[in-house]
Amino acid sequence: MAEPQLDRAASPAPLPVTVILPVRREPAQLADVLPLLGDFARVIVVESADDPVTQELAGRHGADFRVFSWKGGYPKKRTWAARTCDVTTPWMLFLDADERPTPGFVDELRRTLPTTNAAGFWLTYDTVFLGRRLRFGIPQRKLALMRTGAGAYESIDDPGWTDLDMEVHEHLVVDGTVGVIRARLVHLDCKTIDAYVRRHNTYATWEASRHVALSNTPERRHELTLRQRVKYRLVGSPVFPPLYFVLQYFVRLGFLDGGAGARFAMLKAGYFAEVGAKIAEQRRHPHAARPQIAAGNGSSR
Repeated sequence: MAEPQLDRAASPAPLPVTVILPVRREPAQLADVLPLLGDFARVIVVESADDPVTQELAGRHGADFRVFSWKGGYPKKRTWAARTCDVTTPWMLFLDADERPTPGFVDELRRTLPTTNAAGFWLTYDTVFLGRRLRFGIPQRKLALMRTGAGAYESIDDPGWTDLDMEVHEHLVVDGTVGVIRARLVHLDCKTIDAYVRRHNTYATWEASRHVALSNTPERRHELTLRQRVKYRLVGSPVFPPLYFVLQYFVRLGFLDGGAGARFAMLKAGYFAEVGAKIAEQRRHPHAARPQIAAGNGSSR
């Protein structure tokens, strides 16, 4: 699938948006995404180490370069960048190295941002998996565009459940109304299946640890959104993975995406099965050793 191309030469004035782009030694992805960000007023690349390759790429495309070293706890990479990088534009967009803005997305921002009263926006992403852009199933959706200073990511006491130095399952919470940008971005899930499985194994450990921590501190459950409450109520059940597969593959027509859609649905259901199994394991062995965080040893995704 051809990646989205933006005709910057024909673009009007830059959008009043700072793009915060957290990475961890991802030069190929970074080299692909940076040329697509010329419509935005400022781009900040946040690396997990003082990497000269990343710094050179950022400088070549007019982006700022920052280094973040996580030692566990709060804040993680996106929150740190939003707080410390002196963002002066009215808006900030949190974008990952494997995510791509599309011309339709940029056009909708140009129409929407000058007149909106919203404090933030939900964004939706089409996933490219095994070389195919998935048009059906449950799309990835997250709150990743907000007015500068209007919100922050959840403050979760992560003592080192994994080596994830960037917010992945932590949600952005804004003070004010939240709108929706209809035009979709693209999420290029183009790494190998080995990398996909390893990454989701780490995500599953984090999710299970968060679930168990919440069960041990019920007084904090009121901080969850309705969607989070439903998810955490269901994710520990052994029936949730097959139900998810039915929803993804049949109800939401994932089968229309062919073999890639089938394999994606099965892997996602398997991921939720792994989360549930890890929750059960942690409940049986609550004092089992957890991964320890070394300075500068974070993983962005």
